[in-house]
Amino acid sequence: MHTQRHPLVSTTLGTSRELASFHFGDAANGESVYLQASLHADETPAMLTAWTLKQRLAALEAEGRMRGEIVLVPVANPIGLSQHVLGQFLGRFEANSGHNFNRDFPMPSAAALIERVGARLSSGDAAHNARLLRGALVEMLGETTAKNEFESLRLALLGLASKADVVLDLHCSLEATMHIYTSPASWPAIEPLARYLGANGVLLATDSGGQSFDEVHALLWNELRERLGDATPLGAPNIAATIEHRGQRDVDYDTASHDAEAIVDYLIARGVIEGEAKDAPPLAQAATPLAGSQQLTAPASGIVVYRAKVGARLQAGDPVFDIVDPVTDSVTTVTTANGGVFYMRRAVRFVYAGAPMGRVTGEKAIRSGVLIGA
Repeated sequence: MHTQRHPLVSTTLGTSRELASFHFGDAANGESVYLQASLHADETPAMLTAWTLKQRLAALEAEGRMRGEIVLVPVANPIGLSQHVLGQFLGRFEANSGHNFNRDFPMPSAAALIERVGARLSSGDAAHNARLLRGALVEMLGETTAKNEFESLRLALLGLASKADVVLDLHCSLEATMHIYTSPASWPAIEPLARYLGANGVLLATDSGGQSFDEVHALLWNELRERLGDATPLGAPNIAATIEHRGQRDVDYDTASHDAEAIVDYLIARGVIEGEAKDAPPLAQAATPLAGSQQLTAPASGIVVYRAKVGARLQAGDPVFDIVDPVTDSVTTVTTANGGVFYMRRAVRFVYAGAPMGRVTGEKAIRSGVLIGA
C-alpha cells in the first residue's frame, strides 16, 4: 500500500486540508477499482466500512493477492468533517456555498474529449479507445484550476476516480436498510455486489437528475458511446454505483466487517483480488426503477410515530407512519400506494407539513424529472 496526499485550496489564512488516497496493486496487471466513503461527511457507517476494508486490503496485498489496482479514499470529505454548529454535525452541504457535496459534479463533455483525442481513435480496438479517452479525461481534469476549497475537493476526487473501471461511492441514509443506487447499464456488473452485501433494495436510473458522483462517470461514457457510434468501438469503464450502508447510527464493528468482507468477495469475483470466489447468495429483492419509488411526505405537522419498520416489505394500503397533533388530538395515518420495501426514512420524530418522510420501492415508474432529493 502506498499513500498519496492531495492538498486542497486553502479557504482562509492559516488553514489547510488535504485528501488522502490509499493505493493497492497495479492497474497494469488488471482492472482498476475506485472506492470512496462519506462524501456526505456525516454518513459515518461508510467511513468505518472503508477503514475496515483498508486493513483487509493491506493484508491481502501483503499476501501477494492483488491482480489489479484498488484506490481507496476512506475520508472523501475533510471539509464536511469540520462543519459542526452548536453541537450538530452538518456534513451534507458545504457551509460557505450551500452546495450539496454530492450534486452537480463538473465533468468535461464527451465532445471535448473526442476532439482532444481526434484521429488517434481506432476503428477496431475498443480497449485502446477506452484507454485513450480515459487518459484525455484525466488530463482535462488536471488542467482545470479550482477557485476554492470546495472545487479543489471535487477535482481531486474526480481525478482519482476517472482512472478506474469500477467506481463505488459508499454512503448511508438517515434510517435505512442496505440499498444500492446504480444504472441499468451498470446493474449486471453490480448485481453480485448486491448479493454479497445483502442489499434489501436496488434502485435503477440512467440519469436521476442530480449529477451525483457515481452517475457522472456512467453518463459520460454513455454519451461517448452515442457520439462515436458503431464505427468506433468503446470499452465499458462505466460501472458505477452508490452503496447506502443502512442508517447514520448503524456504526459498529460487526456491520462494518460484514460490508467490507462483501466488497472483498466482490473484488475476488471480478478477479481484482486473487482467490476462489464465494457463491453469491440469492438477491434479497429484485431491482426496481428509482422512478417507481414512492416519496412519502408529511400531510401535517406533529409527532411522527412510525408503524412500519425500516426494511419492511409492505403491501399497497399498509400504514407507514402516524402524525400526532398533541393540541387537537388528531392522528393522521399515512399509507403507501406501493407494494415494496420501505427502504429509508427520516431520523427526526417531529416534522413540519410537507416534510419528506421516507421512500418505498415500486416496480412501475410513477415519477419523472429529478428523482433524488436535495
